[in-house]
Amino acid sequence: MRRNPPRHPPAAPGAPKPSALKKGLTEVFAHMGEALRLVWGTHRGLTLALGALSVVAGLLPAGIAWVGAQIVDSVVGAMAAYPQQGRAVFQPVLEWVALEAALMAALAATSRTLATCQSLLRALLGQRVNVMILEKALTLSLAQFEDSAFYDRLTRARREASSRPLSMVMRTFGLARDTVQLVSFGGLLWQFSPWAMAVLFIAGVPAFVAETKFSGDAFRLFRWRSPEARMQMYLESVLAREDHAKEVQLYGLGELFLGRYREIFHKLYAADRALTLRRDGWGLGLGLLGTAALYGAYGWVAVSTIIGRLTLGQMTLYVLLFRQGQAALSGVLSAIGGLYEDNLYLSTLTEYLAQPTPARGGAATVGPDPSDGVRFENVSFSYPGANEPALQNLTLHIRPGQALAIVGENGSGKTTLIKLLTRLYVPSSGRILLDGLDLQQWNERRLRERIGVIFQDFARYQLPVGENVGVGDVNAFADEPRWREAAAAGLALPFIEELPQKFHTRLGKWFDDGRELSGGQWQKIALSRAFMRTGADIVVLDEPTAAMDAGAEAEVFAHFRELTAGRIAVLISHRFSTVRMADQIAVLEHGRLQELGSHAELLAKDGRYAALFKLQARGYT
Repeated sequence: MRRNPPRHPPAAPGAPKPSALKKGLTEVFAHMGEALRLVWGTHRGLTLALGALSVVAGLLPAGIAWVGAQIVDSVVGAMAAYPQQGRAVFQPVLEWVALEAALMAALAATSRTLATCQSLLRALLGQRVNVMILEKALTLSLAQFEDSAFYDRLTRARREASSRPLSMVMRTFGLARDTVQLVSFGGLLWQFSPWAMAVLFIAGVPAFVAETKFSGDAFRLFRWRSPEARMQMYLESVLAREDHAKEVQLYGLGELFLGRYREIFHKLYAADRALTLRRDGWGLGLGLLGTAALYGAYGWVAVSTIIGRLTLGQMTLYVLLFRQGQAALSGVLSAIGGLYEDNLYLSTLTEYLAQPTPARGGAATVGPDPSDGVRFENVSFSYPGANEPALQNLTLHIRPGQALAIVGENGSGKTTLIKLLTRLYVPSSGRILLDGLDLQQWNERRLRERIGVIFQDFARYQLPVGENVGVGDVNAFADEPRWREAAAAGLALPFIEELPQKFHTRLGKWFDDGRELSGGQWQKIALSRAFMRTGADIVVLDEPTAAMDAGAEAEVFAHFRELTAGRIAVLISHRFSTVRMADQIAVLEHGRLQELGSHAELLAKDGRYAALFKLQARGYT
């Protein structure tokens, strides 16, 4: 286990360093173009509306402040003129009041419309970015998903990056709004004193620098703790999902896993707490500078009014401008700091989307020699980071119409061989040929259409029975007649007919009215998927009957052999009583092909296969 985190977690490779702030606004806006393109491409009308409304929202407060000053001065003047002019002095005052009311209504409408546009765009953009993340996932290889570093990038992208593009754009619009406000306020404050603007800037900059620095620290902490956060999510799923519940309860694992969950939380909380205390402590201290500057400006304006430099209305105006000007400046600096933070988080999305997409091979849809079948020529494969290869110099030939059984201990390379055949992996050396053509030259879609495969860890979809079968051929996913044919071939039809809604009965317990099946029934559903591909001339079963008894397995394999006549059939099983019906039996050990031949031939050799067969047969006597 990892030791307790240092007070300042180390930067992950490629993570921004604290000195990034020194690069200035270029670093702050590094991903702005990408964010704007995303938002613009999501909905142009809403993007334009947000931009225009942000400018209007920036101009209105200055107008309201100026009109407020006119109201005060007109009231003071009306009070002095009322004894002589009577009710006639009301009209100018009421006109200014009506104008301010109109401006306030316009500001309220603008703010409400801005919020509406943001809400709509947030939903649309969140969906678009999540779809981009999932679309990218569809282009990646199985090896990338099995890489923990890549999976951390995917997790970070899904957790944070989907909301950051809109946040970045909204901060940009907010920056534009507050800048317009600040410029309009500055024009009015300039009439009082050019030093007034300097007071605002001097008060706001220290807090901005501290906030931006801590944004960088928060991002580095976010990257550093991705594996721990992912482990927390995993432990949650183990403790709260039905497919883990029985073992958690039977083995008494609840307290153990909950204890680990708490340990991870306290480890992450300690780092969060340290950062929060530093951030808020500095923020409070530097924020007091702004408060001191604000009230110093108030005193300046008050004294100027007392000595006659300003009217009462002007005093009201400048006091309001100082207050709102400081808020606008705080908004500008906060937006820049927020953009820096969003830029850091958005880099996780960019980093993920920039993952290299594996080559999808060639364009061939037919091979030069369909009678040649499948050939493995000196094929080796090593998993990333593994000390030893999973397969070594494997040479094997399977002709059309032949059935090959693969046997061997766990970890001998059986499933790896199948993943290479289906091009989920690419050999480290050697080559695999289909119909006399290297798999790398085949069109990927066409290659996989020719192979029907069921892995031992097949997926159990929380979908209706028919769709659970239909996933075997996406082109016939909703074809009910094909469901029935495939289920009959996979020996699943008898129990499906007994379900309440037959093929439309939902499986699993995640949704209402879901039904759970036995392990053997699920395996027959999975077996049926292989027969959905009526055009497949290679059918592969990787331990598909582990949950069945020996009699049921023998029935399945006999039926399977009958249905795959004329096709290449590959089956993996630990039960030697069933593999004996294959034309060839390949014995793998530590990734090497130790023996190859028929059942009778291998028994006659009295080698590894014969020893394993006799050992297993002894258990039935």
